[in-house]
Amino acid sequence: MQNFGLSMLWFLVAYTIVTWIGILHTIFNIKVLHMKSMKESDGLGEGYEKTKPWHPLYNIIVFPIFGYLYMKGIADPTMTEALIAGGIWAGICIVADLVGWVLIKHPWSLTFKQFYVEYQPWITLIYIAIFLGPVIGSLFI
Repeated sequence: MQNFGLSMLWFLVAYTIVTWIGILHTIFNIKVLHMKSMKESDGLGEGYEKTKPWHPLYNIIVFPIFGYLYMKGIADPTMTEALIAGGIWAGICIVADLVGWVLIKHPWSLTFKQFYVEYQPWITLIYIAIFLGPVIGSLFI
């Protein structure tokens, strides 16, 4: 049986981790590898652009770990439960990303076109990885 609170806990932990990995990867590229920042080049800069192909990988590693922790914590885990959790997680990410990366303006915010068109295929692969997180995690129970 679904445990929405537990699901949201593990989702938020995973989302926070992959977001920080992406930010730290960008900072590493700029500070250590001396790639151009958004101040020194167009868009969000070379340091960020070079991280894009890695974003789905962060998600396909992190979300199944927390999907596993969620599925392990519910009484009778089923594939249906995993699919429902994955759908909820992906849906929340889609809305949160729209609000946090497009609608709210900040130094790293993107336009709708940058996030949903120019960030392809990466953003689609990320959402698929998030959806599959609980499904993959459930396979290890």
